[in-house]
Amino acid sequence: MSTALHPPSVPDSPAPGSPTTGPARRRALAGRAPARPTAPAAIHSISAATAVLLSLVAIGAALHEPILIPPLAASAALVHSAPALPLAQPRGVVIGHMLGAAVGYGVLAAAGSSAWGAAVAAGVTLALVTAARTPHSPACATAVVVVLQAPTAARFVPLLFGSTVLIVLTGYAASRVRRKAPRYPAYWW
Repeated sequence: MSTALHPPSVPDSPAPGSPTTGPARRRALAGRAPARPTAPAAIHSISAATAVLLSLVAIGAALHEPILIPPLAASAALVHSAPALPLAQPRGVVIGHMLGAAVGYGVLAAAGSSAWGAAVAAGVTLALVTAARTPHSPACATAVVVVLQAPTAARFVPLLFGSTVLIVLTGYAASRVRRKAPRYPAYWW
């Protein structure tokens, strides 16, 4: 089961004098790039991520509202290519984006739309998602989008929430379609 999220493969028989188990082995593997995913694994994760992003575009077209924003594309990439990472878990994806939007609207109300405010919003969002144990770096970008684009909260927030739930559910479904795919999520809450 080789995907982008698994540690590099290590030969069954270690080289003489090399660590074989435990912390010594982890230190030996540290700093190495992950193993290249198999072609079926790469096609599966790329297809699933593309499908959910196309779904967001289709929903947006039907509602005459742009739903696909860059932070959601980053979220889909994390969920589908690195499903075991803490950054990809449902708690971080959904709550992280909601915190980012809240911070973005707070900064927008207090300081207006500016690059300075967007930078502050991203930093505050990072602090909040870290403190809330909901790590999700694309949420910082959501705060930036809110400050710089000033979308109407009554439309943006429900669409953002629904989009994050769709990304999570697609990750769940995709991990069950392919038998060898890593199971998503590693934890729900």
